[in-house]
Formats: sequence, C-alpha cells, structure tokens
Amino acid sequence: MRVLIAPDKFKGSLGADEVGARIAAGLRAVRPDVEIEIAALADGGEGTADAICRARGAEWIACAAHDALGRDLPASYGWLASSRLAVMEMSAAAGLARLSPKERDPLSASTFGVGEMLRAAAKRGAAEIIIGLGGSATNDGGFGLARALGFHFFGDDGRTLAGPVSALLNLSEIDPPAELSLPPITAACDVRNPLLGPQGASRVFGAQKGATPEQIEILEHALTRLAEVAAQTFDCDHRDSPGAGAAGGLGFGLLTFCGAKVRSGFEVVAKAIDLRAKIERADIVITGEGKLDRQTLAGKAPAGVARMARQAGKPVFAIVGQATNEADVRQLFDGVLMLDDPSADHRNTARLLETRAGELARGWR
Repeated sequence: MRVLIAPDKFKGSLGADEVGARIAAGLRAVRPDVEIEIAALADGGEGTADAICRARGAEWIACAAHDALGRDLPASYGWLASSRLAVMEMSAAAGLARLSPKERDPLSASTFGVGEMLRAAAKRGAAEIIIGLGGSATNDGGFGLARALGFHFFGDDGRTLAGPVSALLNLSEIDPPAELSLPPITAACDVRNPLLGPQGASRVFGAQKGATPEQIEILEHALTRLAEVAAQTFDCDHRDSPGAGAAGGLGFGLLTFCGAKVRSGFEVVAKAIDLRAKIERADIVITGEGKLDRQTLAGKAPAGVARMARQAGKPVFAIVGQATNEADVRQLFDGVLMLDDPSADHRNTARLLETRAGELARGWR
C-alpha cells in the first residue's frame, strides 16, 4: 500500500514537515508494511518557501534587508540554481511574527525589506521569483516595496514621500525608475480580497495587525489615493484584482509596480512540487491542517489536495485539530479525524497526530 501524506502546518504548533512525520510514525506503528511519501504543503502563507525548497532541493541564500519597522535583519530566500528560481516569503522581511505585540503598527510598517529581497534575487540572476504573501505586518499597498525598487513618490507640495502610510493621503505623483530589471514574479496567496472596500486589505485584516478603527479609515483612504495615482501613472488599475488586498495590499503593489501575477498559493506549491504526480502514485492520500472550516474551501491546501485526489480516483482523509460539521466541507473527504485538542502544545499535538493516524490505519484492509 502506497500512502501520500500531504499536510499543511498546524498553525502555532507544528510545521507541515513535522505534521507529516508524526502521521507517518502513527501509520507505521500499525502498518509497518506501508510505503509512505511525505509532501509538506503550504497555501501562500508562512511555510510556502520551505515547502517548495524542501521538495526541489533548493539552497538558502542570505541577503540583507530591513524589517517592517526599518531595522536591519538577516533575511534569506531559496535558490534553485538549475532553473535560476528564487523562492521567498514576504514575512522573512516584513512578517508579523518578527514584531512583538507592542510593536504592531500598520501605519508605520513598511514592505521596503520585501523590495530589498526582490532586488537581491534579481541581482543574483533569477529567471523567476515566487513570493508567498502570508504573515504580513504591513498595510502599505506596496509603498515600501516600490521605494526599495527605485520608485519615487511625491506629495502635493513636491516633496518626496517616504514616511508612514498616511503620507500617501497627499500623494500626487509617482515617478518610476529609469531602469528596473525584474524577472517574472508570481505572488502566491490564499485570499482573493481586493485592495479596498468592506472586503479590502485595511477593513478585513487591519485590526489583526494592530490598527484601531480610526487607523483603519486612515489606511483605507491612503490606499485609495495610492490606487488613484497609480492608475493615472501606469494606465492600469489593479485595486479590484483578486488578491490585490493580500498582505496589506502588497498584492496590489506587486501587480502594479512589478507586473507580477497573483495566483492561488496552493496551486503554486502543488505545481512546484509536482503534487499531482505524487497523488497518482499513491493508493491513499492523507492531508491535514489545524482547523477545517469554510475557509478551507477558499484555496486552503487540504481542499486542494482533496479535489486532486478525487480527480485521480484516490481515497483521501484529513487529520485535523478541529473541524466544522458543515456537510460541504466534510464531504470533500472520505473521512475526517480530529485531535480534539484546542491547545497549541506541540508535544500533545504530535502525540495525538500519531494516535489518530494509527486509528485510521487500523480501519484499512
């Protein structure tokens, strides 16, 4: 029996690779004869670069960058020399996890460091860049990213704008660099939110980054002005493009300033690791994540795995921390096993993953 284990991370507890290893251990304890392949997954959030680099055997390249508050930090990105593919995550520079709760300030937080990472990969000779957009501390619409790449922003008084996001309220002109050489960029994300409006970057995600209701309105108006001037300058308008609101509008910035394409993070990872071929080789597929709910249907890895397995005619099971009882979510799978553990204790999560995997294996003939 050939089993493919293709999980996402259990956020706040175990990474996808460790989840896969624990499920495999539980299976082997009951069925030592099974052949197991593990494919750690991600959907554009944190872990995306690691999943691709692990599967493709990429090396990690260090580069200097700045965090969301402008402090020096050592960042890194994956590099596949054979194809000159660079794989990175915006969170490596401007991630929320790099800030303490007291430091969260989306009015001041900048994606400048993300632009530095793109510039470093381009300078190395990248023929293609994949960037995951999850875990951001920022809400600047790519304002910082663009400045790192050589774009200049001017206010109504002709002065250069380089301060907080609120400075964009007075934006009147964007001056692109004389020369900007970037390879094709694919932005991987798990949301389809536009830049603005009730479902936009500021109003949906601003609060979790520390923005007050008053600051959310400032951010909304600042990004509105950015979109207006950008549309006039570049003769294109990406404010309503799916994914433009990802990572505090970094999706918009990548589309507008870098000519990037925004794609489903799961689809990007699945293609990069050749997931479909792995599913075809398997007799049974197991996936999982921390929480299975309606959001799972909107581009999350377990749903993508389940749909691929169904297309290939393979039974697919999910081992998850918690799960909704909604039929349209559960019917994606031949079975759902829950840990029933609300804690983020990684030792207990690991033990329960092995236990549930063993229970699943006992039901196989």
